[in-house]
Amino acid sequence: MLPIADGAPRARRVPRAWLAALMMACAAARAASPSPALDLDQYRGKVVVLDFWASWCKPCRQSIPWLNEMKSRYARDGLVVIGVNVDAEHADAERFMRAVRIDFDVVFDPSGELAQRFKVQGMPSSFVFDRAGKLVESRIGFRDTQKSDHEADIRRLLSNSAR
Repeated sequence: MLPIADGAPRARRVPRAWLAALMMACAAARAASPSPALDLDQYRGKVVVLDFWASWCKPCRQSIPWLNEMKSRYARDGLVVIGVNVDAEHADAERFMRAVRIDFDVVFDPSGELAQRFKVQGMPSSFVFDRAGKLVESRIGFRDTQKSDHEADIRRLLSNSAR
């Protein structure tokens, strides 16, 4: 975990056992849902940010506008942002998207299959892939104080990767 600057709000820790039990219960309740389609191979040659979010996630209300900004700023340079919503109820996701504008594609994962495949441990969780499709960074959570570092990482990947 990265150090927190003095005065910055601190996230409350959720016991891993509780989070795991919650995710398993949600996955079991949604087991009959079809698997979401996500083929990252189609984005080879692009830098991809895959961001897992949920309607109940308070930090997601800050991370999603920032991701909108990154997409707007760097899409022409090869950045692709894809959101993965893990809400059990599609209506919860729709309500959230009416309140928080999302300018990138969203895949719905009510069964939690993608979240399990990526071993998501908290919300939001972001996975960054280089132009070759290699996972180069993963992050749990979102803090305003880290935005410039994350943007610098994206710029570096966009400029250092072969097009």
